[in-house]
Amino acid sequence: MVRTVTVGLDASPESRAAAEWAAREARLRGLPLNIVHVREPAPEPLAQAPLVGPETHQRWTEQMPQEFAEGIRLRHPGVDVITEQLTGTVADALCEAADRADLLALGSRGFGGIGGFMVGSVSLAVVARARRPVVLVRAGEQAADEHGMDPAGVPSAATPFRPVVLGLDTRHPDDTLLEFAFDAAARREAPLRAVHAWPETSISYYRFPGDAELHDELERQNAAALTEALRPWRQKFPGVEVIEASRCGSAAQVLVDAARDASLAVVGRRVRTGSIGAHIGHVAHAALHHVAAPVAVVAHS
Repeated sequence: MVRTVTVGLDASPESRAAAEWAAREARLRGLPLNIVHVREPAPEPLAQAPLVGPETHQRWTEQMPQEFAEGIRLRHPGVDVITEQLTGTVADALCEAADRADLLALGSRGFGGIGGFMVGSVSLAVVARARRPVVLVRAGEQAADEHGMDPAGVPSAATPFRPVVLGLDTRHPDDTLLEFAFDAAARREAPLRAVHAWPETSISYYRFPGDAELHDELERQNAAALTEALRPWRQKFPGVEVIEASRCGSAAQVLVDAARDASLAVVGRRVRTGSIGAHIGHVAHAALHHVAAPVAVVAHS
């Protein structure tokens, strides 16, 4: 099976931004880019009385990904671009495509003036079910957004990448998640900012003698746990600069704050097979809705 970076494409601007991001990621990984378009069967009443003829609709759905692929080839020379036409329920088809890829990129719509982003139901369903990493890219994302400012103070793709930010639970430091984050930072030649949050307790209010000292001890313990979780991966990726950030507070808020200047945010999703069905988790959910940078959700055991 050929390894690929895969992107789900439709006519929306957010999926086109995701395709551009996926092309850049394919170049970083030295892999082909697979552009997937899913044709969902029309409900029976519409199929019997289509607004356009079936031949016209089929021709459009086949031409759209082909034409976009040609544009990708022009804008990203050297990237091997292939297209794949699938038929079925969109979320199901994209989950199957994700499981055959190194990662899947999808678009995330913007909320406009509200301080966050909107993740569509299809994207959420794929993120919750896919066994491979899924990266959500907001509408309008450009290459320069992932890089720092040039000497004139203008974002530029010619400058170094912004940090890759990893949200890590030190109680369960999964190797799949850590490898993805370190590898992403190494390919970008960017720092990796590893963020761990630990909950506030009543001692945070310093109401009794010794509270401050106990708080400081908890802070040292959590910082040491983060250092220990990262130690073997520092050795595997000695060229990656690692910035450790252990913070007291809400894990979701700490991650969102830490990722404000990120080129990529990386969070984990624990695979659950019980009766509750697919689940994303509140930290990943917050990242998907409130981090402006592309967000990679990595499924792990």
